[in-house]
Amino acid sequence: MKTKFKGRCFMTHATKAIYRWMLADFLRVSQGQEQLFTESDLEQSMEKIETMDFHEEKEIGGVRFWGYTAGHVLGAAMFMIEIAGVRVLYTGDFSKEEDRHLCAAEIPSERCDVVIMESTYGIHVHEDRQTREHRLVSQIANILHRGGKVLIPSFALGRAQEILLILDEHWKSHPELQNFPMYYASALAKKCMSVYETYTGAMNDRIKRISAVHNPFKFEWIQSIRGREDFDEKEPCVVIASPGMMQSGLSRELFELWCSDPKNGCIIAGYVVEGTLGKLILTEPTEITTLAGQKIPRRCTVDYVSFSAHTDFKQTTDFITALKPPQIILVHGEAAEMGRLKMGLNREFENTDYKFQIHTPGNTRSVSLNFRGEKTVKVVGTLAEKRPRDGEEFSGMLLKKSFTYTLADAKDIANVTDLPKTELTHRVSISYNGSLGNVANLMQDICSDVELTSETEAVFLGILRVKKEGPCLIVEWDGSALADMLSDALLGMLVHIQEDEPSDALPKQSWDDVSERRRYFDAVRQLLSEVYGADCITADEEQRTMKLDVKGKSAEIFTDDCKAVTADLGFRSSLYTYLARLYRSMYPVDFWCHTEAGLVI
Repeated sequence: MKTKFKGRCFMTHATKAIYRWMLADFLRVSQGQEQLFTESDLEQSMEKIETMDFHEEKEIGGVRFWGYTAGHVLGAAMFMIEIAGVRVLYTGDFSKEEDRHLCAAEIPSERCDVVIMESTYGIHVHEDRQTREHRLVSQIANILHRGGKVLIPSFALGRAQEILLILDEHWKSHPELQNFPMYYASALAKKCMSVYETYTGAMNDRIKRISAVHNPFKFEWIQSIRGREDFDEKEPCVVIASPGMMQSGLSRELFELWCSDPKNGCIIAGYVVEGTLGKLILTEPTEITTLAGQKIPRRCTVDYVSFSAHTDFKQTTDFITALKPPQIILVHGEAAEMGRLKMGLNREFENTDYKFQIHTPGNTRSVSLNFRGEKTVKVVGTLAEKRPRDGEEFSGMLLKKSFTYTLADAKDIANVTDLPKTELTHRVSISYNGSLGNVANLMQDICSDVELTSETEAVFLGILRVKKEGPCLIVEWDGSALADMLSDALLGMLVHIQEDEPSDALPKQSWDDVSERRRYFDAVRQLLSEVYGADCITADEEQRTMKLDVKGKSAEIFTDDCKAVTADLGFRSSLYTYLARLYRSMYPVDFWCHTEAGLVI
């Protein structure tokens, strides 16, 4: 089943070049079996791969990552991944030892919170490189001089190139071996060799010096072959063939043919896992089972000289000492080796100040870690022009994009970000039968800047525009925090007062009883005295009129006509409200309606 991955894929340049040959070879050797992907899938995947250089930083959705040299094979990289300030280093396979062609793995200078690292060799410590090389060429020479053939199973990538460099240089300096032919049998390794020849600049200084004179991967004493038919099996020789664990292929075929002769020898030069023939013969069994199911004796010699480019316990310890991550997750290792490495690291640092946790999850198991990440805010625009003093309030608009925070003045948003600037004009229509003047008078309790431009239009604080259109009140404003707050206050008041709001034209009184007119006059005077103060009122009891002067506003009130005359529309609206409400409270059984004739009782 294919995955549903739809994201982006990044590789180093050399890795992408090798990737194509590796997966094509997988398709070749798995013909006749159920395949995970097709040739078409492989070609389509090539288009989705994005290449990057070592130390080149990328950012996707707030996740930052960059690579370091891993020293395992050509193009191999360790990746540092930063998410919300938490840094995770994924080493993959790595080696801190420089060999014939590869640089040693880099040690990142940046702090990291989590290291996910391989545990392939557990607490095993490799021999030094010179000792391993001497053992390899000595064992090969011994087998050849006794008339035997040498089989070196090797992976097509990385270790094959390393062994070829060692043997070609050794043959060049030892004429006594030059009569023994060496063969290199791996179609994939031959294809990968062109990549090695292309990317010598990504290798160590030794290869760079040699490549300035000649191609270090054009071997003088090693011949490339495709199969058994290309060389004489009867004479002593050296054959480097893939695969390295001899599950199948030419290396398995040659071992089955040669293993019964005690003069022959097999040298395992890399890592082998349980369940493979390469791992089995290290126990020196007396017989093996062929791919055809037959039992054949094993009389050839078997030696192990590891040129595996995986970190050993000493390299791992040095790597951890340099980084000191608080969390270590061990992967890529057998359960027993992971457990031994965990115990070894705990013993190594038990008497130091370095505190850490080691996790050894099984395949498909997740690890949950909690972090208190520090959030850093970048100040930009006009806010960044002047450094604030200690204790000084510092404010602006906080912008979050993925895991990064930016503080800027609202006016700078269009300049310092890629956010588009949009202006919103709000327009609300509400059913309202009252007067605009009364709305203006009520709003004066909230804001002092109230301008009645006409009997049907008003402006509050210069930002809220109100217009009376028939039985509706239209409220408009440009989106802002202040305008939104002011409009909410206005609309909230309108909802509560519109049931009691009188119309602009109050009716005239129609009763004939003078005593009732006088009683209504006295009630009005008392009410207005409570609201505005008795000093503001000058009353004429005979005419039942009064003058009102309040903070520069003046009005004449005629109680017999339920009328208030003033130049201030808001003041007039408030007075009409008082007159109407007072009347309804004094004559609750009366029904009044607004007509051109006046108040009907």
